[in-house]
Amino acid sequence: MEKEFSRWKKQCLKKLDLSKKGSVDEDISHLVSLINSRERFFTTSSCSGRIILIDRVSGISDIQKQNCHWLFVSHQKCKPDDLISALERSNGDAVFKFEPFVLHVQCRQLDDAQMMHSVAINAGFRNSGLTVGKLGKIMMAVRSTHVLEVPLSHNGKVLVEQEYIHFLTELANQKMEENLRRIQRFYDNLQSALLTQNFPKPQIKDPPISEDLQVSPHDLETENGQRNNPTLVYQRRRKQGKKTLDNSCYGDSSSSIPELEDCLHLFT
Repeated sequence: MEKEFSRWKKQCLKKLDLSKKGSVDEDISHLVSLINSRERFFTTSSCSGRIILIDRVSGISDIQKQNCHWLFVSHQKCKPDDLISALERSNGDAVFKFEPFVLHVQCRQLDDAQMMHSVAINAGFRNSGLTVGKLGKIMMAVRSTHVLEVPLSHNGKVLVEQEYIHFLTELANQKMEENLRRIQRFYDNLQSALLTQNFPKPQIKDPPISEDLQVSPHDLETENGQRNNPTLVYQRRRKQGKKTLDNSCYGDSSSSIPELEDCLHLFT
């Protein structure tokens, strides 16, 4: 499995960046470099967070690439005049969105994914999770619920006053600032964990645990009273799960993870 992981990492990092932007966002380049410099991890897709205005075909609820037109996008804070100018070009249903930082990382072992998950949770990315694919690929997704989505026009007709657009711009910029603070916390905590081999436990109250990941005292004891390794119990229960996901690098035609620009609905 070690050789297989090394092969996957080499293939993924050699691929061209097929995202709309074509490169790693500046605000997370240091984080992506840190992760990819370690033998146990590599990144498959990322976005530092963005403020966007999308014009989609009226009457179609799904935001898919073929059904929408990008009126405005920024990975930094924006100005109200930029949005007002972009909104004038709307011919359909314009939707204003703030989407927070998202990152997909393939991990060598389950312990590595658990460590990164704990770091992400402690940094404020409470919607993070991990999956184990059929081929043994362990994917860690860093996500947040720190989002914003507001309709602004219908059939090309603007539905709100400019004062409201000013308010939305201020609100989105505040979310962007908080997003960047969480990214920095994630980077600092991950760097510390990698240096000290300290895997922190998530600092949240009563985190939701799916039934197949629960560990009972009976599971931790053998017949002679000795304690089992919780990680092994976790691995055994994961293997028993019926639903798995084969995650590959984005841009690969065989990948089950869609390109980042084609999956806006995943960030909400």
